[in-house]
Amino acid sequence: MAVAQYNFPTTIRVGDGVRAELGAVLTAAGCTRPLIVTGGGAPVDVAKVVALMQHHPGSLFDYEDGKPDALPVDQTMPYIIALPTTAGTGSEVGRSSVISDDLTHAKKIIFSPRLLPSVVLADPELTHGLPPHLTAATGIDALTHLTEAFLAQGDHPMADGIALEGIRLVAGSLEKATAGDKGARRDMLNAAMMGAVAFQKGLGVNHSCAHALSTVADLHHGLANALMLPACMAFNLETEPERFLRLARVIDPTATDGAQYVEWIRGLTQRLGLPQTLIEVGIQPSRMDALLDVAEADPCHPSNPRPVSRAQFKMLFERTFGASEKGRS
Repeated sequence: MAVAQYNFPTTIRVGDGVRAELGAVLTAAGCTRPLIVTGGGAPVDVAKVVALMQHHPGSLFDYEDGKPDALPVDQTMPYIIALPTTAGTGSEVGRSSVISDDLTHAKKIIFSPRLLPSVVLADPELTHGLPPHLTAATGIDALTHLTEAFLAQGDHPMADGIALEGIRLVAGSLEKATAGDKGARRDMLNAAMMGAVAFQKGLGVNHSCAHALSTVADLHHGLANALMLPACMAFNLETEPERFLRLARVIDPTATDGAQYVEWIRGLTQRLGLPQTLIEVGIQPSRMDALLDVAEADPCHPSNPRPVSRAQFKMLFERTFGASEKGRS
């Protein structure tokens, strides 16, 4: 398939071999001494904050989003080019960076439109060597972004539309990509970018739980999302049956019940060979209090369509600890 160019929200070039354009892009931008930061979505986030700190005073967390006395991002930014090597976070089209504090391990958000890369070269060939388990986990990260963005509080029809189309792409391509289908990799790169664009509307309880698992137990973010997704979506289903029905009809146009979407998610993670319980990945119930502290303080769940109390967070974690629980609330 030929290279395609999108100009939303930045200049995006998508196609096999498009990485070869990097030299020409650098030359056109007048870049002669580029700094290269490599591997996955987290390094893209790191590259963005490295660029931020080149001309901004103070330390990185002086710019933390939501901090009352946060310093403004108002200085010159270096030219940023992003080449994603996973189809998950979509950081290449994001205006924020999520960085873990070395002392507390808490994830902190640095936000500014100036963090958006100027050019994205999305080359599916860069993802061909990604192992199946990482292809699956990062793909579920993209699916979680898309799903939570669609369900998030607020009125944002553009984000909703992007989220639904992204979910359609994931449904048709994630299993194929995990099985080694190279053609499906392009759809997954697009779906990941669509998830990152859509979640400007907000995220939800699943990300708060996943952030807690990553902070407390150093669990891979995509895998953390995958583990929590069935229970968290079943929790949201109770108050959002109509929106879940719309989600279910993306997967199956004949769907009559939003619960079908939750069951599709459960079946998808199983077919992908991902762990189904926290016990399977070595996390013990004894860490519950620490998980609850982080999840409750996380900034993602306030936009969840259903308010989440500490007791409800505990219920969601408990249902994900054991294989016998089905995630119903």
